[in-house]
Amino acid sequence: MFEGYVWLVWLGVALVLVAIEAVTVDFTFLMLAGGAVGGSLAAAFGAPPVVQAVVAALVAVALLAIVRPWLMKRFQANTPQQLMGAAANVGRSAVAIDRVSPAGGTVKLAGETWSARTLGDSIEPGEEVVVDSIDGATAVVSRARLVGE
Repeated sequence: MFEGYVWLVWLGVALVLVAIEAVTVDFTFLMLAGGAVGGSLAAAFGAPPVVQAVVAALVAVALLAIVRPWLMKRFQANTPQQLMGAAANVGRSAVAIDRVSPAGGTVKLAGETWSARTLGDSIEPGEEVVVDSIDGATAVVSRARLVGE
C-alpha cells in the first residue's frame, strides 16, 4: 500500500512525536522523533523494513542517551528558580503603615497593604522593613538594616 512511500510514513510518525513533545516539553518525544527521521532516511535509501526499524531504534536510543541529558542540563542551568505568589515577597522591603509589633500591624508591600507582625521589637510607622517570611496572609517583618550596621 505504501510501497515506495514508507519514508513519508516515518516522517508522519516523527511529526506526531514532535506534536506530543510540544505538549510535554521533556525532550523524550523529540529524541524519538529523531529516531523516526533516521528510519525515514533509511527508507528513502531503500533499506528493508527491519533495517529501517533498527536504524530508528539506534538513533532514538543514541539521542536519548547522549543529547537529551545535555539538553536537560543546558535548559535547567539557565533557568533560575522563579518564586511565585506570597513566597516571592520574602526578602523584599516594605514600609510600615502603622505600628507593627508581635501582636500585629500593617505594611505597604509591593503596592499592597499587608497585615504584618514582628518577632521582636515594635516598628514605627514610616520605617522600612524587610519581609522575613510569610505566615498565611501575614508578613513577618523585621527592621531593615543599613549597610555597615
